[in-house]
Amino acid sequence: MKRNRLIICRQWVARMASIIETVVALVVLLAILVAGVRVLFEVKDLVLAPDVDEAFTTFLSSAFNVVIGIEFVKMLAKHSPGSAIEVLLFAIARQMVVEHTSPVENLVSILAILLIFVIRKYLFVPAFGAHLPGEDAFGTSSLMAAREQALRDADAEEED
Repeated sequence: MKRNRLIICRQWVARMASIIETVVALVVLLAILVAGVRVLFEVKDLVLAPDVDEAFTTFLSSAFNVVIGIEFVKMLAKHSPGSAIEVLLFAIARQMVVEHTSPVENLVSILAILLIFVIRKYLFVPAFGAHLPGEDAFGTSSLMAAREQALRDADAEEED
């Protein structure tokens, strides 16, 4: 009976976390839309700017931020290692392109990208939290779940 409550509590916590995660994704998506409109206005500023280099850097920074935001929302929606890796790649690329980093920082960024690609090639798993066939999301096997259901049924009969 106590184990049943624990499973129900875990399922409730997982649902609440999923709802909060979805709300955060929607808020970020709204912010991306606002930032996307701002990027369009920065194109106009780019044309009219006396210092084109500074305006272009600002435009690139804003555009990369929108792209990183989109990838972040996709990561929240998909729950896959691939989407997390894409967010990291875009963030590192943004740092290299927009921030005009030193040669040492560029080398570290390139090595980080190389490491991400090596991890993706050799250590990549299809999905985080994937469970084996015959198991539920909590790692409970079908046989265990059937046993727990039988125990719950027996407890319900005793209460009647």
